Amino acid sequence: MPKTRSVIEKPRPAAVPPRSLWLLGPALVAGVAYLDPGNVASNMTAGAQYGYLLVWIVVAGNVMAWLIQYLSAKLGVVTGQSLPEVLGSRLRNRWARRAYWLQAELVAMATDLAEVIGGAVALNLLFDVPLLLGGLITGAVSMILLAVQSRRGARPFEFVIVGLMVIITVGFVAGVFIAPPDPAGVAGGLVPRFDDTGSVLLAASILGATIMPHAIYAHSALSRDRFGSRGRQAADAESETARTEAGRIRRLLTATRWDVTIAMIIAGSVNLGILLLAAANLAGVAGTDSLEGAHAALAAGLGPVVATFFAVGLLASGLASTSVGAYAGAEIMQGLLQVRIPLLARRIITLLPALAILGFGVDPTLALVLSQVVLSFGIPFALIPLVALTAQKRTLGAWANRGFTTAAGVVASVLLIALNAALLWLVLTGA
Repeated sequence: MPKTRSVIEKPRPAAVPPRSLWLLGPALVAGVAYLDPGNVASNMTAGAQYGYLLVWIVVAGNVMAWLIQYLSAKLGVVTGQSLPEVLGSRLRNRWARRAYWLQAELVAMATDLAEVIGGAVALNLLFDVPLLLGGLITGAVSMILLAVQSRRGARPFEFVIVGLMVIITVGFVAGVFIAPPDPAGVAGGLVPRFDDTGSVLLAASILGATIMPHAIYAHSALSRDRFGSRGRQAADAESETARTEAGRIRRLLTATRWDVTIAMIIAGSVNLGILLLAAANLAGVAGTDSLEGAHAALAAGLGPVVATFFAVGLLASGLASTSVGAYAGAEIMQGLLQVRIPLLARRIITLLPALAILGFGVDPTLALVLSQVVLSFGIPFALIPLVALTAQKRTLGAWANRGFTTAAGVVASVLLIALNAALLWLVLTGA
């Protein structure tokens, strides 16, 4: 990509120069995964049922997400490979590789389930389109977006997804300014605690929607596709070329930190806004445990304009996130199985489970929340290898994590795994 190199090979001033804005994008695309309909369902349900109780989960999840997404992007920038590609080359046993692929594939399917259902619900709310037809329309539009990525490359795809992100942000945050939350309630929600099994279930659901395994896989691939690093071996060599490449990687990582920071600020603000909107306006209102009920309650309490904004944001969320999810799923298959199938063909295959759920009349909101729980159980399988690989000098050379960064990644991994274990124990024992 000569144009990109012409920008990043210039000497870096103390602050990120305006032209470096052109380097932003991969994190914003990956960040759409943090704004998918599963997030909406989880945060809306949490706010309506428990008020401000789980504010701390949203904040903590977003802080951990910054570190995780940066590590994923760094792996792609430095090695020129995605996380699935690196794992595919390290897992020598084909059965171990297939087993790992299977769990990652199930997580990707759960992701797609949430996104297609969310788009279908939004079309039903806006235009009274039947859910099954809405799922088909959502799938068709996502194919068009994927065709943009396949034929036009990474940059046009990023522009489309970022445009949808703007719509998502306006749609979900508008109501917070019209009916602001209680500051004391928000402050109280920053204290870590749970009430019962249901609050733990929703906490795991929020984390599954916030720190999404497919976003970890996708971000490394998006960075690889955009920047096409020549690999850390070139940067480690003793030569003028190596020094040039090392400078290039350093500038890319600086831009990546800005990219991830902007993306996580947007995603975290929107997720928190959804929970606060529900906590301030939907707490105790009957039927708000579903997207349809929340939409109706918003219309009754704040007016049809806010409700319409919410539905439009939900539609943009479904369309954008399902495209990114399909991209991640294709990367998982290619990296772990060394099998490449056309992206659009894969889109059709992964669309079927969501359409089946819509066709059989399963409650959409329940399916959304449970899909996020499935995602939360897939987190360790993506997060632990990511932290381990980025800590290895044989993988990243001079760009390997510092001790503090690795320690923070380990702490995040332990906390997420512990929460999932507690969730499983509470659900199985009925505590």
